[in-house]
Amino acid sequence: MAFTRAPGKHRRADRSKRTTTGAVGVAALATTGVVGTLAAPAFAAEPPASVGQTGLLKAAGIGESVAARIDAQALAQEKAAARKEAEEAARKEAAEQAKRAHEAKERAAREAERKRLNTFVAPIAGSYVSTGYQASSSLWSSGSHTGIDFHAATGTSVHAVGVGTVVETGWGGAYGNQIVIKMNDGTFTQYGHLSSIGVTVGQQVTAGQQIGLSGATGNVTGPHLHFEARTSPEYGSDIDPVAYLRGHGVNV
Repeated sequence: MAFTRAPGKHRRADRSKRTTTGAVGVAALATTGVVGTLAAPAFAAEPPASVGQTGLLKAAGIGESVAARIDAQALAQEKAAARKEAEEAARKEAAEQAKRAHEAKERAAREAERKRLNTFVAPIAGSYVSTGYQASSSLWSSGSHTGIDFHAATGTSVHAVGVGTVVETGWGGAYGNQIVIKMNDGTFTQYGHLSSIGVTVGQQVTAGQQIGLSGATGNVTGPHLHFEARTSPEYGSDIDPVAYLRGHGVNV
């Protein structure tokens, strides 16, 4: 019995046609890289040299540039910190030196002042004691010499023996023209028989400063300087003037 195909029905493609279609599909996939990837993974994994290598080189170059900038920044910061530390050290050293210099200056000033206050000289330069302390004679009302006499011609320069303040000047009876000075250590010195007085009451004097001229005023037998050391400005408070001067470093 013979069969006929019904009109309008689709027939299944035959084997040869299906094979051809499959081959065309595989070729298409290979063209897009899918089959290529499956067929040759080693070649498919490598990007084109013109794209991949250029990208890597660019990334490496950027990385190196950033690292170099970071290193440069770090070095600059280290240098700045070192410079700041050096400047601070220099400032501290300068301050220390200034402090030491100031302290040394103050010490020198104190030493100079101490020396000035403690420096004593003889009242007549290059002279000698012609009459000693407590020598006996009817020339003195007390019966003994209350000071010492320095040999000196009239008009010889008379000096303050140390730092002090003038507390009395003028006529002193038997002492003639006299000067009394309160010394820095609280003692008093007296200079008698002067021909001239060169200071005033209240005046500050220093060791070696000229205060008058020697003479022969008052109760004398000839020109000389009468010098006394006292515990007060008044007559009768005398102490040994030789011991006094020697105690202050004066060779008499």
